[in-house]
Amino acid sequence: MSSIGLGKGPQGELADLSAAGLLRTLKPLDSPTGPRVIRDGRELWNFASNDYLGLASDPELAEAFIEGVRKYGAGSAASRLVCGTLPPHRLLEDALAAAKGTEAALVFSSGFATAVGSLPALAGKDDVLVLDKLCHASLIDGARLSGATIRVFPHNDTAKLARLLETIRAKQPAARVIVVTESVFSMDGDLCPLAEIIELKDRHGALLFLDEAHAFGVLGPHGMGLAAQLGLQHRVDFQMGTFSKAAGLSGGYLATSTAWRDLLVNRARSFVYSTAPPPALAHATIASLERIRSTDGDHRRKQLRENISILSAKHPSPIVPVLFGTNDAALAASTRLEEHGFLVPAIRYPTVPRGTARLRISLSAAHSPETIAALASEIGHR
Repeated sequence: MSSIGLGKGPQGELADLSAAGLLRTLKPLDSPTGPRVIRDGRELWNFASNDYLGLASDPELAEAFIEGVRKYGAGSAASRLVCGTLPPHRLLEDALAAAKGTEAALVFSSGFATAVGSLPALAGKDDVLVLDKLCHASLIDGARLSGATIRVFPHNDTAKLARLLETIRAKQPAARVIVVTESVFSMDGDLCPLAEIIELKDRHGALLFLDEAHAFGVLGPHGMGLAAQLGLQHRVDFQMGTFSKAAGLSGGYLATSTAWRDLLVNRARSFVYSTAPPPALAHATIASLERIRSTDGDHRRKQLRENISILSAKHPSPIVPVLFGTNDAALAASTRLEEHGFLVPAIRYPTVPRGTARLRISLSAAHSPETIAALASEIGHR
């Protein structure tokens, strides 16, 4: 067979990734997820997952999932617009809208599907999307798919954002302009300056698309995110989030007005052309949302904050990065920690910028203070 036009082939590309310290491989667990897991026959303390409230292995949540299967079956069998909308889907969306203080909400199969479906539905070639430089890959991909003009401002730099918005409005007074950012950034664990961003988007007639993926369940009254914590939910046009982190399940959502929701139902391709999430999953997610907003959820958030303070006294989120710079150094640190019984992933380009390879520590309310103190001691001896 001729190899003309095939380039170096997959083996060559894999070799290049390996040489650069960027090769990834699947490393399955041999146990359910939780604060303690088994990999390759070894027990490890799990500081790699986003299970911030410890709900992923919660027996009551598992029972809610089983109950959903008994009531509604295993799958939805069609897209939402055909015949895949079952009672739990609507009940979940109504509960989310009430929790987020919006008129409506729409559920997607994943957070990634939410971003890559919503942004192209909301903006087109005559519009402008203004993204924080450290926005998640799903937001970047969604922006690219939209065909809109994309402008990027340095991470959390509101002065640069202000200048960009002024320039855009001067050149394109009629354009739909949407500022896109995250409330908790997934690799640094820092917060966006939300109040300042809202003031700027209002001043310049823009909209705000806020990804609360890593804040949902963690921040604010009843865990409803940074916008709720600051009392600004009513001023955020699009509140995105996921159920795959603090909620302990999977799926994504966008909370917004009824009119915008209806537009997404018609235009968001990842919604229109995807089989609906299993109704049992939606049923379990309702139970998870109730837990997050309950006194038990408050207790778990209190424990999570205490756990964060053990590792980093003033850090605002459960994501604590430890920077090493080079890929080899981060990989070596991750391997050494695993040898000592701790699962902490090395994060490298393209997930983070070149030269900023790091360990990404994810804390949970399910971790014991003693275990976190032991991890802190190991990191201190690097």
